[in-house]
Amino acid sequence: MKYIVAGHQAVTDAEFAELALGTPVELWLGVENESDEERAARLDAARDILADPEYRDLPDDLIRLAAQVVEDHPDLFNVVPLTRPSHRHTARKGVAA
Repeated sequence: MKYIVAGHQAVTDAEFAELALGTPVELWLGVENESDEERAARLDAARDILADPEYRDLPDDLIRLAAQVVEDHPDLFNVVPLTRPSHRHTARKGVAA
């Protein structure tokens, strides 16, 4: 599938998300083996972005993007209902049934 956002072509889903949000996904999700110092710096940058009036609609954009992912990929949420075990009422020794 070909994604074009604001005139830019996104090749991967991550590029699509980055173009749609205007920020790299890693800024919000972090990266593997991130140090405490790197995490603190990333979160500071994220707070600065959220405080910028240019990004005031970012939370709504994130919700729309998440809803689109759920709609496009329902298999990601392949939830199987758990069955409850049947409760057998068995008399225990010394307890009236």
